[in-house]
Amino acid sequence: MAADFSLEEVAARRPWLTRLCFFLSGALTMLSFAPAGWFPLALVLTLPALFSFYQLPPRQAAQLGFAFGAGLFMTGTYWLYVSIHVFGQAPRILAVFLMVALVIIMGFYYAATGWLISRLSRGNAWRFLVLAPAVWVLFEWLRGWFLSGFPWMTLGYSQIDSPLAGFAPVIGIFGVSLTLMISASAVLMSVLATGRKRVAFIAIAFVPWICGAGLKNIDWTEPAGPAVRTTIVQGGVSQDRKWLPEQFRTTLDLYRSSLIDHADSDLVIWPEVAIPAVLDQVESYVSILQSDVVTRDTTLLFGILERDEARENVYNSVIALNGDKRQVYRKRHLVPFGEYFPVPDFVREWMRMMNLPYSDISAGDAVQPLLEMPDGNQLSVAICYEDAYAAEQLYALPEASILINVSNDAWFGDSIAPHQHLQIARMRALEVGRYVVRATNNGISAFISPDGSFLKTGPQFEYLAMSYDVVPRQGLTPYVRGGNWPVILLTLLIVAAAEWRLRAS
Repeated sequence: MAADFSLEEVAARRPWLTRLCFFLSGALTMLSFAPAGWFPLALVLTLPALFSFYQLPPRQAAQLGFAFGAGLFMTGTYWLYVSIHVFGQAPRILAVFLMVALVIIMGFYYAATGWLISRLSRGNAWRFLVLAPAVWVLFEWLRGWFLSGFPWMTLGYSQIDSPLAGFAPVIGIFGVSLTLMISASAVLMSVLATGRKRVAFIAIAFVPWICGAGLKNIDWTEPAGPAVRTTIVQGGVSQDRKWLPEQFRTTLDLYRSSLIDHADSDLVIWPEVAIPAVLDQVESYVSILQSDVVTRDTTLLFGILERDEARENVYNSVIALNGDKRQVYRKRHLVPFGEYFPVPDFVREWMRMMNLPYSDISAGDAVQPLLEMPDGNQLSVAICYEDAYAAEQLYALPEASILINVSNDAWFGDSIAPHQHLQIARMRALEVGRYVVRATNNGISAFISPDGSFLKTGPQFEYLAMSYDVVPRQGLTPYVRGGNWPVILLTLLIVAAAEWRLRAS
């Protein structure tokens, strides 16, 4: 019987083979995310890790948890090498070091997950069923903000096309992860149990899927006015050519032509740093754009670098032009080792001597005014991977009627990263019940509906100008009202109660 199988004996006899198997199960879990999107694998492939947390003592559970997490992030974030070395021009050894360092750090989160679940559950089936999902989600949340955070590969994203996605507008991305892990833990317990307990665990495994399917039928927000004719412009300029002097004038002409060609649009959106310059260097060009939008009654959003008045700080910004009005949004959550370098001065000096990027982009204020269109619609903007931090955009609601994401996924080449990023944007739309308009430099640009489904997408690595009538939305989903805190407080209470009970006994 499965209950008689001793993973501890197998791990003792074949420690490295066991770790390799768990590494591979984590590596294959990547297939549950975009672009493959085989969402049932997220449940199936976490079962070995959960089994080890249930049956093994804390130290061994931590070792196998580390192997699972390292496998997941090795395959799920290999594109960091492409970003750092191929397009960032960093030495190969540095790119490999940073990629492996991230994999190791992420692996330790899963090691801690396994250690804590094993320590607190102590092989008790019902205790495990409550604790395992809570601890798993607690560490997903922790790695999403600790030391700037890296929320990529949160398991809930893999469920954007599954019935469990119905929980997103209610309890957010971590709530989706929680329901998935409840189901996975119950499946495991049903395999190990017998008799009535098995029946109970099977029933519990199905409950999240049934409830999630029912929740998907609820429309939490409603239209807030007439449709806004919106155009996304994807320049299609590759990252290795974007900043070349001979490409500069071509880029300016390309984007201005797109504005002229879509004079019927109420809103035109260009990607992150669409104009490869600092704003004060192209004021004459921006003045021409200002005249264009005035004559056409259009609002234009475009990404560009921007300096403050003292010219001491440079920001990754989105500029909004409409009429005689100019508005600015400055990126708040910067990318470590991409936009700023959390390193000592002597390392920064070495980077300068090696002709590596070493200057920091400055972060914008945590709360900024929304960008407002002449018709009264207010836009919430996220630049690049800011949209991976779900709760950070909630300050913009309920005022924001449309969500905007501009990005430069050209850094990742023809890898899985743009597909993963698009999956994250879909989850943001579903959580808050708003349309998301996503403009990228070379894909994947998209119009996303409030239920997280695709309305219109374009090909990668090509010039693209596509339009859609986006309907502004109003109202609040339960998730917007409570944010991540209901789920996180619940998991903290479960862990605290289990710890108290362990100490008391």
